[in-house]
Amino acid sequence: MPGRLAVITGASSGIGAAFARALAGRGFDLVLVARRRERLEQLASELAAAHGIEVEPLVADLTDEAELKVVEDRIARAASLELLVNDAGFGTRGRFFEADLVGQDRMHRLHVLATMRLTHAALANMVPRARGAVINVSSVAGFIQTIGSTSYSATKCWMNSFTEGLYLELKSAGSPVKVQALCPGFTLSEFHDVAGVDRKVIPAGLWMRAEEVVARSLAGLERGELFVVPGWRYKLVVRLVPALPGFLRHPVLIYYGRRTRREMATD
Repeated sequence: MPGRLAVITGASSGIGAAFARALAGRGFDLVLVARRRERLEQLASELAAAHGIEVEPLVADLTDEAELKVVEDRIARAASLELLVNDAGFGTRGRFFEADLVGQDRMHRLHVLATMRLTHAALANMVPRARGAVINVSSVAGFIQTIGSTSYSATKCWMNSFTEGLYLELKSAGSPVKVQALCPGFTLSEFHDVAGVDRKVIPAGLWMRAEEVVARSLAGLERGELFVVPGWRYKLVVRLVPALPGFLRHPVLIYYGRRTRREMATD
């Protein structure tokens, strides 16, 4: 009999890899999706050997239509699908009007279109069986627009709204299937290195380990929490900053954005 299956995108490093290790420890079979074949296959071999589970590495670029369709179809036909983790994502730094449009387009395709299509495939699989869950890895940035990450904040805001809409639809339909928007802040991974963020300009107390973020997410999923914001500092941020009126919030964000830009330019 097949075991419980979890599909994780962005699984080759960071939060995605931490999800893979945590779920392998809970006895889940895994489909690990990422672009980097060598790292993906290495992680798959490690987890299969350590936990005696089935681990399928699935190399795919989710911004590519044909490769996205392969993953979509794999999710749709997975008879034992219990969990989808939409973790694949990336960030960039720089003002939108100065940014490379190709990168902005890829970000929207990955965060919005790929999340939407894989979630649709997963829920169409799960809801008739009355079991399963989807975790969309969003961000604290989904609550607060910041200078230099306009598309990132916008796509994560969409992800939060999308997940909340699904939550309401599932509840109204009487379905036990769960959805969660996981909204971490600064997390120690390759993500910020790829985005060009200098870790030294971020206070040390704001950084969290990927394993902590994942543990909080899975604990929140068991309790049916819709939004999971790991860390008390970030909980305060998402409660207080969006509640400020624009005439107070905007000057603070503009000042912070300018200061961060100067520190990164002069480091």
